[in-house]
Amino acid sequence: MSAQPSIAVAPPVAEEGPAPARGRRRVILLVAPVIVIALAFAAWKTLFAAHVPANIVVLSGRIEGDDSTVAPKTSGRIAEVRVREGDSVNAGDVLARLDDSQIRARQEQARVAVAGAEARQTASEAQLAVLQAQLGQSELQAGQSKVDAAGRVAQAEADLSAIEADLAQQQAAYRLAAFDRDAYAHLAESGSVSERQAREAASNADRQAAAVTAAQRRVDAARGGLTIARANLTNEAIRDAQSLTIQKQIAQQRAEIASTIASAQQAHAELTEAEANLRDLTVTAPFNGTVITRAAEPGEVVTAGTAIVTLLNLRQVYLRGYVPEGAIGKVRVGDAARVYLDSNPGRAFDAYVSRIDPAATFTPENTYFRDDRVKQAVGVKLQFKDAGGLAKPGMPADAEILTGGGQWPRGWRHK
Repeated sequence: MSAQPSIAVAPPVAEEGPAPARGRRRVILLVAPVIVIALAFAAWKTLFAAHVPANIVVLSGRIEGDDSTVAPKTSGRIAEVRVREGDSVNAGDVLARLDDSQIRARQEQARVAVAGAEARQTASEAQLAVLQAQLGQSELQAGQSKVDAAGRVAQAEADLSAIEADLAQQQAAYRLAAFDRDAYAHLAESGSVSERQAREAASNADRQAAAVTAAQRRVDAARGGLTIARANLTNEAIRDAQSLTIQKQIAQQRAEIASTIASAQQAHAELTEAEANLRDLTVTAPFNGTVITRAAEPGEVVTAGTAIVTLLNLRQVYLRGYVPEGAIGKVRVGDAARVYLDSNPGRAFDAYVSRIDPAATFTPENTYFRDDRVKQAVGVKLQFKDAGGLAKPGMPADAEILTGGGQWPRGWRHK
């Protein structure tokens, strides 16, 4: 006889409670998720979807700055670099120096050349002064000689005329004395006059003949003096020739002075160039800023334009962000803005719109926008009025732009 299968009988389930209690429990289980979702939506609405006023445009971006790569103007070996990364410098501070031994040697050589050229110029000018004095004296003497020679000629001519007149008188007196001599000689022979009278007449004629001879000699001497005086008139040409010779020497001296002046100017130019090259070996800060990078070390040989340090003015940084294309029409250059750094979200840094890109671009990183539906945006630049050195390149930040002028909405801040 086969065995009968056993049937397991489930034990009776104890009832949890009355039916109304079970219904309320089911309602709670259904409503609780709805409440949680509603609360979450309300929290999101409050925290993340706050209403943005119509005159406010919000954006996010990164802090950037216009750095400057400081490099020497000339090639050389670096002698020293005085700054390191993070150092603050002022405009004009020495950042680095290049070896200046060769430039200083050229500078000293140029100084010697300048001194020599100036000495030669001084000597040439002194010699020119001497020649000009000699020329003046020669011209003065020539003028005096001309006047003196003319006076001597006039005097000689006057003397000759007087002596010739005296000669004529003496000759006339001689003729009269000779006539008396002859007449008294005939009368003495005839006995009309005494022998003594004849002899006196002959003696008087002899004396008068001697006077004529003397007068003739004086005339000859006066004529000789006139000839000499007239000959002195030709000395004017000789003195003119002397003056001409001195004038040629003056011209030569002036040419030499011009040459020495040109040499001095060239030497001065070489000295100026050497001094400029010497200054170019000193690399100075072009503005107040902070050293971002130090790209070279002492001992390295660099060429002109090779970066030694990179400077950034942390007080001139800006926020680079993007505004959705649909909202960019409200933004104008000069609009007021506020920037909030992630490192200090409770402080608003005043800024203004300093640039708006002329063309739209594709949306960059998603971190720049909270509305992922935006496909194109326009880049803007928000210039800090005074970041106080707290905003540094690369830091993320949020910002809000006040468009259309007016006042900031009271009690509102983008979060």
